[in-house]
This record gives sequence, C-alpha cells and structure tokens, in this order.
Amino acid sequence: MMAVSKGIGGWYFNSQALVADAFHALTDLVSDFMTLGTVAFALRRPTERFPNGYGKIESLGSLGVSSLLLFGGIAMGYTALIHLYAEFFTDGNLPQILELAHGHSHSHSHSDLGPNVNAAWLAAGSILVKEWLYRSTMKIAKERKSSILASNAIHHRIDSLTSIVALVAIGGSHLLQNASYLDPVGGLIVSLMVINAGWGNTRAALMELVDVGLDDEIKESVRKASDKALALRQERLSIRAVGGSKSGQNYLVELTVQVPVGTTVRVTRALEEVLRGVVGAEVRGVKRIKIRFVEEGTDTLNEFIFKEEDVSGQVEEHSHKH
Repeated sequence: MMAVSKGIGGWYFNSQALVADAFHALTDLVSDFMTLGTVAFALRRPTERFPNGYGKIESLGSLGVSSLLLFGGIAMGYTALIHLYAEFFTDGNLPQILELAHGHSHSHSHSDLGPNVNAAWLAAGSILVKEWLYRSTMKIAKERKSSILASNAIHHRIDSLTSIVALVAIGGSHLLQNASYLDPVGGLIVSLMVINAGWGNTRAALMELVDVGLDDEIKESVRKASDKALALRQERLSIRAVGGSKSGQNYLVELTVQVPVGTTVRVTRALEEVLRGVVGAEVRGVKRIKIRFVEEGTDTLNEFIFKEEDVSGQVEEHSHKH
C-alpha cells in the first residue's frame, strides 16, 4: 500500500525522488514476503536427503531479492540521470527520443517547476511508518532470536533514511530558487543507496551459497561459549579450532577439541553433550555442531582427500594443451 501511494504521489506531484523511493518500497514488500516464506521453510528439520537442513533456501531467496534491489537501483539511477541531463543541457526538456519514452512534452508544464510540495507529506509519512516497522520487526526478531528478521528490521531503518533524502530533495527544490534539479539529485542519491544495499546483500547471499566460512565475530562467540563449557570439567581440555559455515540464518559449527591422552569414548560423549548444550544456548543461530576430538601432542588430520595421480594428470593435461 505504501509503495503504491508513493508511486502515485510521485507521479502526480512530479517527484523523481518519491518515485525512486516508491520502487524501493515495492522491493521491500517483496523482500518481506520472501523473508516470511523462507524463514518458515528454513526452520524445517534436516532430513536424510537434506542433512544440513533447508537454510540454503533462505540464501536463494535473499539472492533473488538483493538482485532485484541491485538492478532496480541501476534503473532508478539511469532515470534520474536522464532528468538531470534534461535539467542542465536541454532547458528543462528531455530530448525527443527520451521524451517519447518518458511521456514528457517540449512545452514548459508543471514538470519544469520541480516536484509539488505536497509530495513532501508522503515522504514524511513514510519516515514514520518505516520507523514503526523497524521497532515492531526488531521486537519479534529478539523474541525469536532470528538474525534474518533483525536484518530485515535494520533494512526498514535504512528505508526511513532514504525517505529523509527524498524529503530534503523535495523541500529544497521549493525553498531554494531555481533548484528543481534537487529532486532528480535526490532520486539519484536514493538509487545509489539501493545499489549499495543490493550489492552488499547479493554478495553476502552468494558467499553463503558457496559455503563461506564463519566470520570472526561468530567464531569468537562460539569459542567463548565452548571455553565456558569446558571450564565445567576437571580434565585438561582446550579448543584447538573453530570452523563451519552459514546456511541462511543457521550456523553449522565445527569444533576441534584437544583432550588428554587416553581419553575414552564415554568421556568424549559426555563432553560433546555439554558443548552442544552450552554453545547452542549461548550463540544465537547455531543449528548444528560437529565435534572432533584430538589427543594432546597430535596433529589434526586433514579431512580432504587429495589423490596424487589426479593432480599429476591435471598438470599433464594442461601442458599438452599448451
């Protein structure tokens, strides 16, 4: 509803900044629906066919929405640049080939006077609504300990900032003499903010899809929780390594724990239960914990299998091509 109101208001009041903000609001609406759908799907229990769960569904949805933001922002910026070109190089009129595409005439209509000041009311209302959405979504995110809902809430806060840009652009084009160019400048600024957000989210989604490792902040949180769990035991225990990957809002954690020589399987089983309980309770988003135990004074074995004949065969094949 907000996106439609902004779009109609921006078109009627001739505000490029408001139209750009309306497109951003529309992509946010799609983002909200996809967030709700993917969150519900990603929380399903792992199955034999999907042993790591369904978190990647959320990553795919994030990639779709962020791509929409990215390319939509580019289109918005292109439109704003066209109007800036008309403002400075064609006496306020678009070239003939562009006016056919954008529905402008050569006569000096109300479009040359800049956006209608009433468009500012729509922008101001949007700021209030987006701030309310931010607070409501963040409250639910904290209750459910959902990182993606928290991110979506922050997105609403960013949207209110883009509405402030639109408000300043609309008001400035009326308060300052011959400053109607401020409105398309505002549209361009909004588009750059959308492109920046779209690129950041697209990159993050792609990184999750290729199983990028956990960031340092999560590793540190896991290590602190693990040290706390091991401190409850009397044995000489320590965390040798923390790894894993992110799957949607889920963290798939891998721990390497150093134990004294001669530690039995029964003892490691008890340690595993303690670690799972403490880390799962203290680090939000941890969905799975794989634990490897190594004795003191021994090296950690590499899980990957590298066949020497495969490597030499690839080298020979590469040399024959050249």
